[in-house]
Amino acid sequence: MTVAAILNEKGRDIYTESADKTLREICTLLGKHGIGAILIAEKGNILKGIISERDIVRAIARDGDGALDQPVKAYMTKEVITAREEDTLNEVMGVMTSGRFRHLPVVTNGRLTGLISIGDVVKYRIAQIEREADEMRHYIAMS
Repeated sequence: MTVAAILNEKGRDIYTESADKTLREICTLLGKHGIGAILIAEKGNILKGIISERDIVRAIARDGDGALDQPVKAYMTKEVITAREEDTLNEVMGVMTSGRFRHLPVVTNGRLTGLISIGDVVKYRIAQIEREADEMRHYIAMS
């Protein structure tokens, strides 16, 4: 299974904001949409960074609650690891595990085309394993 297949099934909705939004505004958006990260992008969906719940917790731990009134550009991850639509589920799992992050933006020709989370990866991996087990049971029953 590829990243494209996951996005085609789950949808390609992404939430982007500008780097000038405050962490407080980002927190509001995370809560409103029930998501764990927001992509920071320029016009045309050009990725500039990502801010996650973990980044916000680290900002508050470092700078106190005053961090909430600072622009997201002060705390966002600027060098973002991304996935390609042709990447496999196993490749993405490896990247997320080694990088210890839970969200992976998907970029095609320099533009954002989606976002996958570790939850998406686990969901689709479990479905894949269940399909393989069903196929094996069916094969054994037919023998």
